[in-house]
Amino acid sequence: MYIVAIAWLFVTVLMALTERSVTAGLLTFLLYGLAPLFLFWWVVGAPKRRARNAVRSASVPVEHFPDEPDQQHAHRDQ
Repeated sequence: MYIVAIAWLFVTVLMALTERSVTAGLLTFLLYGLAPLFLFWWVVGAPKRRARNAVRSASVPVEHFPDEPDQQHAHRDQ
């Protein structure tokens, strides 16, 4: 996956260098290079994020339910 990203950025840098102005070159690099690359990484990384969130939510212990009173500091009845 990294080789594709490097190749894509290389091509877009070369495209940006052939533009007539610096502004056009920067916009070409941002809009044709970085924006699609970040969108691609976000879409491809979605299953990993979903699995990581599922593991994280399953490993958090539930101490008490919010509608029940906290019994930690309760004293015994006489």
